[in-house]
Amino acid sequence: MAVTKQQVRVYMSQRNEGKSQVAAAAKAGLSERTARRIEQGTAGHPPAPRRWRTREDPFAAVWGEIRAQLEREPGLAALTLLEWLQARYPEQYPDTLLRTLQRRVKAWRARHGPAKEVMFPQVHQPGLRGLSDFTLLKQIVITIRGEVLDHRLFHFRLAYSGWCHVRVVLGGESYPALAEGVTEALEHLGGVPAEHRTDSLSAAFRNLDRQAQSDMTARYDALCVHYGMRASRNNPGRGHENGSIEAAHGHLKRRIRQRLSLRGSHDFDDLAAYRAFITAVATSINRRNAPRIAAERAALAPLPCRRGVDYTETIVRVTSSSTITLNHELYSVPARLIGERLRVHRYDDRLVLYHGGQELMCLPRAAPGRAGARRRCIDYRHVITWLARKPRALAGLAFRDDLLPGAAWRTVYQRLDRQLATDDCCKRVVGALQLAAEHDRADTIGAYWLDALDRGQSPTLAELQARFGAANAVRPVPAIHTGQHALADYNALLGDLCHG
Repeated sequence: MAVTKQQVRVYMSQRNEGKSQVAAAAKAGLSERTARRIEQGTAGHPPAPRRWRTREDPFAAVWGEIRAQLEREPGLAALTLLEWLQARYPEQYPDTLLRTLQRRVKAWRARHGPAKEVMFPQVHQPGLRGLSDFTLLKQIVITIRGEVLDHRLFHFRLAYSGWCHVRVVLGGESYPALAEGVTEALEHLGGVPAEHRTDSLSAAFRNLDRQAQSDMTARYDALCVHYGMRASRNNPGRGHENGSIEAAHGHLKRRIRQRLSLRGSHDFDDLAAYRAFITAVATSINRRNAPRIAAERAALAPLPCRRGVDYTETIVRVTSSSTITLNHELYSVPARLIGERLRVHRYDDRLVLYHGGQELMCLPRAAPGRAGARRRCIDYRHVITWLARKPRALAGLAFRDDLLPGAAWRTVYQRLDRQLATDDCCKRVVGALQLAAEHDRADTIGAYWLDALDRGQSPTLAELQARFGAANAVRPVPAIHTGQHALADYNALLGDLCHG
């Protein structure tokens, strides 16, 4: 057994204390012979490294051929080279030699291979750089009341202090998502760094022509100019150029996973609750970096007096079907707007519609549909008045499934379509939709109707109206406002009574 350094130290300390060689050796767990070798200086030293082979090199005969292949293409893997040898020399180079060849190839690359890319660590100064990027929560499924939420996260971070802002993005990587994320982050931060760096925006540029790509670049540059930041982007495929935030993605996702595990569920009541959860995770990260954040805030430039343009603007015309089309997405609007031109501000999660300079309404962004299907956001209340006049149109309506308010209504229609004549089916469903619009009870009526069908019943329109009509509508309790008079009023009243 080899003598350890600890044993040598124990032995020598015992000898320095005056113990005999025999006693010191016993204390250190050594033999007397080894003790003598220690004092002679021949024990306790590591053996000289071996510089000779213990077996014949199995690739000696073909190493010249392997080297020629590596010099021609240095990126060849050892497994590829072994398979190449097995094809050239059958049954001479078994798979058991793979690890040996891997060591040989690795050694050759270290001596003769091409130079590898060098990463240069950077020193970040306070207030100098803010970075942003989009990221996906891979292997984490978030649901809203059981429905999977298709989303990604916009992550903004200051390079010096690590201050971060995270926003839930529903519409994919786009200029509105980037602009809203940057604008929201700067407003929460309360200042502006000297530079903003993002990725190459290749995902946002996808499926855009050259003119649209140029327009997006110009809008991004204009946004940064508005806030007084230098705009920069890293080169395509060079994620490490945005490394100060790419590396932080992993830290953020680990925090989210841990918080979800602590919460005990990935399901949320609504989108607002999930957004509040993500904000709480970012806040906890910022709390731990509070001293550096305070130092960096002092070095930031002030915010401009007005908010930057964080939307895209489009002019659309309302079609005769009371719909508008925006970037291959279909939306319904009230029928009174048919034929009108509307100005649309498109954000990541909503559309704001203007007419004649006045804001008309806000629509949620259409949710992703089936793979390859067109996105649609149809509100039956926009067209129910005219549909009630033409109920038969429901049967062949191009966006019928999107118009019906929920899965329960779609199931009800499919079952009635098999049980009734087309005209009767359409009249009953459209009449029920009109009833739901009048009393804002679409979910309640749909759930009741589907449950009745499951029980073998088929409520008529008259029965639905009797159950959910005006007589049975839940009327809101009027608010009664009371106020407490000031004591001076009572004193004045008593004074008047006494004098009277």
